[in-house]
Parts: sequence; structure tokens; C-alpha cells
Amino acid sequence: MQSKIKSLKKDVLSALASAKTEEEVRDLEIKYLGRKGPFSEIMRGLKDLSDDEKRTVGKLANMTKIELETAVHAKFAELEGAMMDQIADTEWMDITVPGKKPRVGHRHLISKFIDDLEIIFGRMGFQVAEGPDLETEHYNFNQLNIPADHPARDMQDTFWLKNLKDSVLRTQTSPVQIRYMEANEPPIRIVSMGKTFRKDSDATHSPMFHQCEGLMVGENISIANLKAVMTQALQQIFEDASIKTRFRTSYFPFVEPGLEIDCTCPICGGVGKLPDKTPCRLCKQCGWLEISGAGMVHPQVLENVGYDSKKLTGFAFGMGLDRMVMIKYRVNHLRLLFENDLRFIAQF
Repeated sequence: MQSKIKSLKKDVLSALASAKTEEEVRDLEIKYLGRKGPFSEIMRGLKDLSDDEKRTVGKLANMTKIELETAVHAKFAELEGAMMDQIADTEWMDITVPGKKPRVGHRHLISKFIDDLEIIFGRMGFQVAEGPDLETEHYNFNQLNIPADHPARDMQDTFWLKNLKDSVLRTQTSPVQIRYMEANEPPIRIVSMGKTFRKDSDATHSPMFHQCEGLMVGENISIANLKAVMTQALQQIFEDASIKTRFRTSYFPFVEPGLEIDCTCPICGGVGKLPDKTPCRLCKQCGWLEISGAGMVHPQVLENVGYDSKKLTGFAFGMGLDRMVMIKYRVNHLRLLFENDLRFIAQF
């Protein structure tokens, strides 16, 4: 039995030495060391031996099997090493060359700007209010004191929905202010930002655009409060403490008086010319930019939401976010904000 074990060991080692592939080694392992292999037969035959022979032959068989299993594992490692060497020779790569970084997303300018506005107005005590993009005629026009024959209601300006009676894609974020006032008691200090929809499309207008509107209602609110809030906000938006504002009379159905707010041009500093003496194209050399529509909330609007217009006053303002982004980041075409080209967005 001992000679049989030694002969078997010699055969296995010889076969391993000549094996060229991992498959051949695996076949040898199954053939000699598997459950139906000769080593298993030897172990089963130990029961027919005497006690002394069992101890001697059993010890030899176990040691030989362990030795052969170690040799099999070493052969696998040898073949794997040879394979890796071959790959290194035929598929060589310079691991010191920097890899290509994967392209990742980037915060969009408009989203970033909205976040900045929430922080700026939040510091002045304004809360953020939200409302639906799909509005009713009641909130989009009626409650805002917009007459039934006002041009803004015409089909050339407003997206009316065929299958939903008296429903529109909101033309402004002002309905958010109405909904908020109906649900809350004064004093009120809110800003609302989001998408609005009108039938415009050119270099500075889009059928879908973004607005920021603000509202403050309480006792003894005046135009002085509006000027202070807007001046402070614009200075922080454009990161320029020298920004000044001026008001011009205008007309909006939901405010009285209605105002247009201008600010000194953040590009040329309000002088109409750049440092190299070339004319400022943004403000067209006048030194001022029209930046917002605003005014004191119309008494009828206050009455529409159940407020006492004799005790309460308030102001409201609205700004086009897309235009503000174009001014702040020197973007020369509105379309760039909506194409989602990472080459453009990643610059900021």
C-alpha cells in the first residue's frame, strides 16, 4: 500500500509538471484527488488493514495528499502568473498616464441664482412661497385686478388650455401672492420664484421663463420700504455695494402707483463706458438698466383676498430671473440657458 502511494505521488507530480493549462491541472486534480480518484480508494481500503498498518499507511496517505494539493495550488499560481506576464507583454499600458475624468453634472445657472436669491431675501426676513404652474383665470387675472378686456388675456400672449375651462399656464408668479394672502394673515413678507409662460421667443425672450416676485403687506408699508429692500437686494445680487436705484412711474393693474425700477449698470458702474473707454453695450451708454416692475399693492387686490385696505398697505415687485442671470454672468443669448450644454454650464 505504501509503495502504491509513493508511485501515485510520482505520477501526479509528473503530470503536473507537463500540464500547460489551468484546465489540464483541474482535470488532474479531479482524476487523482477527487472522490472517485485513487487516493479516495486508498483511504477506503484502510479498514481492511491492521491497526499498525492503518496508522502508518494512513499517515503517509494524508501527508502525500496534502503535498499534492499544495503542488496543484502552486501550479495554478504558476500558470496564472505566466498568463499575467503574457498580458503585460502584449497589452502593455503606461499606468503613470493620467486617466480621463468622467464628465459629471453641474449646477445650472438659473438653479444657482434662485438659491442665491432665497438666501439674499431670507436675510431680510422674506419667506419662500410656491404655487402651481397651471393656474385658473381667477387667480392669474381676476384676483389681480386685471380687466376682462386687458391685452394680457388675449391668445397671442397667454397659453389657454383647450380641455380645461378657464385654465392657463401662469403668465406670472403673482398668483402665488394671491393664494398666500388668502391663506395667511398679515404681516406678510414673501418671495416666489418659478416658471412662467408667455408667447414670446427671441434672443432675450422665451415662451417659458423664470420670475421672482416679492410681496410685503402690513401696517405703514411705503415706497421707502420698497426702495430699501430692492436697493439692498440688487447690491447683493450683483455683489456691488455701489449699486443705486431709481423709480419711474408706470402702469400695472395690480399696483397703484405702478413703478419701473432701474439700477446703475453693474458692468460700467453707471458711467456708460467701460474702463477702456469703449461704450457699454449692456446699458447702451445711459448707465442705467431697467430691472423690475413694482408698486404699492392696489387696494382692490387687498380687498379681493379679504384684507382691510384702509388699515393695510403693501408693495410688490417682479423681476425676470433669466435676464438677471444674463446680466450677472455676461451671457449674451437667452438660448444658452436652456440648451443644457455642459461646455457652457461648467464655466460657472
